[in-house]
Amino acid sequence: MDLSLWRRLFGGGAAPPPMSGGSGGDSSMLWAAHPSHLSGAPRRIAIFTIGSLARIAVTLLNSSHVHNADTLLHLVTARPPGTPLITVSNHTSTLDDPLMWAFKGFPVTNARLSRWILAAEDICFTNPLFSYFFRVGKCIPIRRGAGIYQPFMDEALDRINEGEWMHTFPEGKVCQEHGPLRRFKWGVGSLVARAAVPPIVLPIGHTGFDQVMPEKYMFGRRPLLPLAGKKITIVVGEPMEFDMASLRDTAMKFSASSPSPFPLSCNAFKMDLAARRPGPQHLVALDDNSLGWLYSHITQQIQAAVEELRWQALGENRQSS
Repeated sequence: MDLSLWRRLFGGGAAPPPMSGGSGGDSSMLWAAHPSHLSGAPRRIAIFTIGSLARIAVTLLNSSHVHNADTLLHLVTARPPGTPLITVSNHTSTLDDPLMWAFKGFPVTNARLSRWILAAEDICFTNPLFSYFFRVGKCIPIRRGAGIYQPFMDEALDRINEGEWMHTFPEGKVCQEHGPLRRFKWGVGSLVARAAVPPIVLPIGHTGFDQVMPEKYMFGRRPLLPLAGKKITIVVGEPMEFDMASLRDTAMKFSASSPSPFPLSCNAFKMDLAARRPGPQHLVALDDNSLGWLYSHITQQIQAAVEELRWQALGENRQSS
């Protein structure tokens, strides 16, 4: 379909050109992600439909138990106005989102309260139809290997600066093994550090979704529909706070004149200095080495919290089996 015709039919204004390379879909589609697009009707329909199906899968077809659900519910529905929320979890299946929000009592069908989420461009945004669907569903494409300063990360930062709720899977891909978590990508740390308003960070660990949607079910493929009769356990942690002033002072010790404590050449820290958007005032004095330490330190703290919660969820699941 001619995307210019699509825009004329469905409104939303012009979108910026997509990033070069990668998938064939117009994954930018900012016009479809705007809340005023068709008065918000596509967003409400998409989130209500997917949320309702997720609720059926989690509460009727499977059993679920959520520890500390009230903390998540309070932060989603009643946190101070303008305060952003970043939830972070392990990633065990392609259906972690939306299933992890579909437990009883959570407003999974409410488009206004629904999360924004970073989603893999090469999976969710491979053609215009998929791009449109995921965009109205409050998904932001992320290009693997394009670094933490890619335009889509700036878009995520804009949503955070507006006080929205953002969810991330920093492992970057599904992992259905019960070993240690994969190293978290530094993008989550950069979002926390670069936010204009300090966000509330809420770690979450879960297990069971790998049984609901296993990667290799029949003939080495995923099942067409979520499986039934499985046990899901979600453990919500406590909000994390980061003292950015103190962390900035520590990060300044890792200047360009100091040996780097991490490999700046790794893909997680590739940057286009010409395109990098200026950060908040507390980051102005930091060079690349200092920023790298800051982003990695925050990310490591979050990963440690998620890892602890995930093992707690695994233990609860085994005990109740």
